Amino acid sequence: MSLIVQKYGGSSLATLECIQEVARKVSQRKKEGSDLVVVVSAMGNTTNDLLKLANGISDRPPARELDMLLSAGERISMALLAMALYHIDVPSISFTGSQSGIVTDTSHTQAKILEIRADRIQEHIRLGKVVIVAGFQGVSTQKEVTTLGRGGSDVTAVALAVALGAQRCEFYKDVDGIYTQDPKYDKNAQKIERCDYDRVLALANSGAKVLHSEAIHLAQKHSMPLYIASSFTEHPGTLVEQRN
Repeated sequence: MSLIVQKYGGSSLATLECIQEVARKVSQRKKEGSDLVVVVSAMGNTTNDLLKLANGISDRPPARELDMLLSAGERISMALLAMALYHIDVPSISFTGSQSGIVTDTSHTQAKILEIRADRIQEHIRLGKVVIVAGFQGVSTQKEVTTLGRGGSDVTAVALAVALGAQRCEFYKDVDGIYTQDPKYDKNAQKIERCDYDRVLALANSGAKVLHSEAIHLAQKHSMPLYIASSFTEHPGTLVEQRN
């Protein structure tokens, strides 16, 4: 079977109904014959809400404790998605960043992934399960919970895809691909069906909310194909790969 890493953003997981729809999409893809690792962000605005709680306590919360707090958002998403899959008879298991073997440096709130020890993930893939991973987080070389900064779940997904030798890494968002302009504000925006990493990087660096630039760089370095599509429609998305 081919292995696919999928990443679902916060808008795709914003409500219980959204999570159930993601579970349906994951189930269908599994039935089509793919092994799946699913990386999840926190539900909706959960990360912002947690930051507000922290800032309500202190205007300078300790970075270590902030990581402990913020990492909870993705853990909620992963557990609920695993429950939703269990409810429709899809074998699955959820892992935190540390349980997934995502090892980072010691920089709290802006950690960098150093390596991925994916033995536990691979074991459960072999057992036929969908493995759900909390994005945005890992465990440092000092055995502390760390987070990867805004957009860090994108980096988690690509890093896992590379480490696991996935066929490609798919991102499901609230738009059905990459556009020449933001379609929310420009009715003349055109969807890009296929492009290379450099074009996506240029869009990301110009302020377009495409993917985290670090995730794009990592994918380019390892020639990992990326696919960006909508969680809410079946419209074809955008394929990003190296072009000769």
